Amino acid sequence: MRRRAFITLIGGLAAWPLAAPAQQAMPTIGFLASQLPDAITDRLRGFRQGLKDTGYVEGENVSIVYRFAENQDERATSAGGRAG
Repeated sequence: MRRRAFITLIGGLAAWPLAAPAQQAMPTIGFLASQLPDAITDRLRGFRQGLKDTGYVEGENVSIVYRFAENQDERATSAGGRAG
C-alpha cells in the first residue's frame, strides 16, 4: 500500500507544473471615480497608458472594474450600505 501512495504522490507532483498556470487568475484593478465617465476621458486614457507602460494591457493580462458615482458623492462613499 505504501508503494501505491508513493507512486500516486510522484505522479501528482509531475503533473502539478502543467496544471498550475491554468489556475492562475488574471489580476483585477478597481477604478472608482465620482464623475461621469465622459468627464474623465483623458484621465482614463492616461490611466490605461500608464498601465500599458508598465506591462499591463487591459483584457490581456489585467482586468479593470470601473465604478462611477455619476456626480453623486454619497454613491462613492457608501459602498452600497456595507461596511468595507
